Amino acid sequence: MKIAIVDDERDMRQSISQWLALSGFETETFASAEEALKVVGADWPGVVITDIKMPGMDGMQLLKRLMSVDSALPVIMITGHGDVPMAVEAMRVGAFDFLEKPFNPERMTELAKKAAKKRRLTLDSRALRRELSDGTTIMKKLMGSSPVMERLREDILDLGQADGHVLIDGETGTGKTLVAHALHAVGAKAGREFILVSCAAHEPEELAARLFGPMEEGGELPLIEQARGGTLVLEDIEALSQKLQARLLTWINEQGSPAETRLIAISNLQEQGKTCEDVLRPDLYYRLAAMKITLPPLRARGEDVLTLFNRYAEQFAEEYGCEAPEVSAQEAAQLLQAPWPGNVRQLINIAERAVLQNRRGSGSISSLLMAEDEVAEASMTTEGKPLKEYVEAFERMLIDNTMRRHKGSIVAVMEELSLPRRTLNEKMAKYGLQRSDYL
Repeated sequence: MKIAIVDDERDMRQSISQWLALSGFETETFASAEEALKVVGADWPGVVITDIKMPGMDGMQLLKRLMSVDSALPVIMITGHGDVPMAVEAMRVGAFDFLEKPFNPERMTELAKKAAKKRRLTLDSRALRRELSDGTTIMKKLMGSSPVMERLREDILDLGQADGHVLIDGETGTGKTLVAHALHAVGAKAGREFILVSCAAHEPEELAARLFGPMEEGGELPLIEQARGGTLVLEDIEALSQKLQARLLTWINEQGSPAETRLIAISNLQEQGKTCEDVLRPDLYYRLAAMKITLPPLRARGEDVLTLFNRYAEQFAEEYGCEAPEVSAQEAAQLLQAPWPGNVRQLINIAERAVLQNRRGSGSISSLLMAEDEVAEASMTTEGKPLKEYVEAFERMLIDNTMRRHKGSIVAVMEELSLPRRTLNEKMAKYGLQRSDYL
C-alpha cells in the first residue's frame, strides 16, 4: 500500500518517508500540494499524509480537492501546536485523522495502517462492484459447455433484459447468488445499486425494519430505498413470515409495471423436498415465478465437472505457488461419477484440498472423494455412464490441460500426446477447443 507524503519541508518529508518505509509501506514524497495532485487521483492505491500549513495551496485546500476527486481517500493531516480547531474542520471536510506536532512516529504508523486497511477494503469493494456490473466478466464465471449451462446462459441474457421480477431456485452450491449478480449485470440496471440480504439471517422484526423502515435516527436508509432504481435480492425468500410476505407483495404492486426496482428472490428449499409454492402466499409466488430459473445440479452437467475441477485446481495452484495435480483416467471417471451433493461449492473444496495434497507430495483425488462418507456412500448407488462418455471426457480434459500448459503450442502438444497434427485438429474441433483460447 502506498503513502503519499506532502510537506514543503524536505527534512520532514524524508523522516516520515524513512520511518514508514521501515514499517513496510511504499512511500512517494511531494514538496507541494500542486505536485501531489498531478499524481494522486481517484482510486489512488494508498493513503495521503499532508501538512496543513504550506505555501501556495495549503493542506486544507488540498484536502478539499482530494475529497472532490475521491471522497473515500484516507487523508491524514499534520497540524502545528494550537491548530486543533483547524484539525476539527479538516475532519468535518473528510480527513481520516490528524497528528499534532511534535507527533509520536509509532502513532503515525498506527494511523497509516488503519487508513491503509480502510483504503484496501474500499478499493476491493469498488473492484468487485465493477466486476459484478460487467456482464461479460461475470458470464465467464458461469463456466461449462454442457447443454444445461448453455441454456442457463441464454436464460440469463433473456431475463436480464426483461423488466419482471425473478425467482431463482436450485440445490445448495449451484451458484444461485452468482446468477442473481449476472441477471443484474446484463440488464438495464447494471450501473445501479445491487442490494442483497438474507431473510434467514434476521428476526422478523429486524428484517421488517431493514427492508421497509423505520430505521434508527441517523442510520442507513431502508433497503427498498437503497435499492431504488436498481436490484434488490432476497436470499432464503422462504424464511419470510406471512406478515412480511404481505408487505412485500404490497411494495411490488405499488411499483407498477415496469418496476422501478427489480426484485430477485432466491429459494433454498430443494434440499428439504419442498418448493416456494408450498410456503409462499400464492399471489406472491406467482408474481415472482412468472420468470423462474432453476439451476442444474453439477451431476447433470457431464464433462463440465472436469472443466471446473481443472480451472479451480489451476487457480489454487497459482495461489499456493505449486503445481496442479495431474488427473488420472480413473480419477476423471470418479469425478464424473460422483453425485456431488454439495455441487460446485463441494467441487471447489475438493480442488483446493487436492492442490494442497499435491504440494505435500501425498494423497490422491480418489482418497479425497472416498473420505467424504456422504459422497462415498452415494457413489455406490450412482448410475453409471457409457464407457464412451468417460473416454471422451478424459480425452478432452487431457488435450485441454496439455494445451493450457504449453500455452497453445500445437507442436509441443503433438509431441507430448504423440498425436499427428490432423488427429489433434480433429479432436480439438470435436471437443470445441480453440488454440486462440490458450495463447
